[in-house]
Amino acid sequence: MQALATAVLPVFLLILLGHLIRRRGWIAEGFWEPAERLTYFFLLPALLVTTLAGADFAALPAAAVAGATLAAIVTISLVILLFHFATRQQDGPALTALIQTAIRPNSYIGLAVPFALYGQAGLAVAALLVAVVVPTVNLISVAALARFGGAHLGHSPRLARAALPLALLAVGAGLDLAAARASGSRVAAAAALKLAGLPLLTAGFCLLFGVTGLAWQVALIFAALPAATSSYILARQMGGAPALVANILSVQTLTAAFTLSLLILLIT
Repeated sequence: MQALATAVLPVFLLILLGHLIRRRGWIAEGFWEPAERLTYFFLLPALLVTTLAGADFAALPAAAVAGATLAAIVTISLVILLFHFATRQQDGPALTALIQTAIRPNSYIGLAVPFALYGQAGLAVAALLVAVVVPTVNLISVAALARFGGAHLGHSPRLARAALPLALLAVGAGLDLAAARASGSRVAAAAALKLAGLPLLTAGFCLLFGVTGLAWQVALIFAALPAATSSYILARQMGGAPALVANILSVQTLTAAFTLSLLILLIT
């Protein structure tokens, strides 16, 4: 319970604070887009570079934990595609929404929680996973959108320390709770795949690859994250059902406050 109080609760309280600030209009609406761009293009890369540069990879099963995580992502993507071809229950844009929100992790939460739980060692594992997972899920998501989407629409330590708090506020500002109340079977399926299916697959591949200890714990936490808010931007740019993606993101983020807490209780 202490781990939840010191790690998960502050993260989701910051997300809630970001939502309240935007909803109440306490900060001008024009603040949020530049803040998110600053975080994504400058602060988060600064955090990753400084963390990875100081990490002791000799003591970390980097190849094994990266391989297990990527194997789970590829597997769940193939399962979704095979189910689509077997049943034809999803239209193209909805399929891309399901794929994106089943595999794209919210890296902001994925860095904040391991850091709060395990300090610099946990942050190093999470940073490694971000470095290998983000390019992979981007490739899969863009390929899916190109094939199944609709019409295309047209570094310093000081910076690193600023990344996570501002990022979490931006996540909260993007929540659409009205959309969350309009959830349906597709939203439920996306939540189940991302918050339960992917962690279970990751646990299996970690066992297969011999990943244990801290690396195993962080890999499971990383797999159990809600989907990245950038999924909505990509869906909007490439005809991938952005309204559905926004709905899924809100439901996943709200649900993850409970599922992530339960996972941490089980593995710590």
